[in-house]
Formats: sequence, structure tokens, C-alpha cells
Amino acid sequence: MIENQKIRPAKVIGPLGESLTLDSLPPPSTTRWVVRRKAEVVAAVNGGLLSVDDVCARYGLTVEEFAGWQRAIDRSGMPGLRVTRIQHYKSLYERQQKY
Repeated sequence: MIENQKIRPAKVIGPLGESLTLDSLPPPSTTRWVVRRKAEVVAAVNGGLLSVDDVCARYGLTVEEFAGWQRAIDRSGMPGLRVTRIQHYKSLYERQQKY
């Protein structure tokens, strides 16, 4: 069965339309997470290039932190990943949920 096989694509489409490979992802030593880098890592997981466990081990992230990035992209796109705007997008999302 295909579910049991670990088939991963060689490349996926990144958040800006570019091809992403394992080599083009941010290096494992990354400590400064800008919006583009976060979005690239989320795109790699969504495309099947890496698993969530692989990403957390590679970058020293918690599952909760990575899940927060995924939620931010789902709700607000790449601008939702900006640390300085988290509160704005959070309140906007909560207001939208009321209606």
C-alpha cells in the first residue's frame, strides 16, 4: 500500500512560487525566523518534502510552535507570520468567527 511507503517528492512549490528542495530550505542552524523562511518550512511540510517531526528535529522547534505557523498561514497567509502583527491578526480572526 502506498500509505506505508515513504515516498517524498524531490521538490515542492514554495510560498513565492519557487521550487524548494531540501538543499534550498533554511539551514538547520537558523535562529532568525523571518516570514519567508517560516513560510518555506510550512510549504515543505504541506508538500510532503519533510514531516512535522523532521522539521521539529532539524530546526529545534516544538510541535506547538510549528502548528502556530501553519495556523497563521491558513488564517492570514504570509502576513500572519509576522511577529509584530500576531495580535492584530488574532483579534481579526476572532471577530470573523463571531459572525
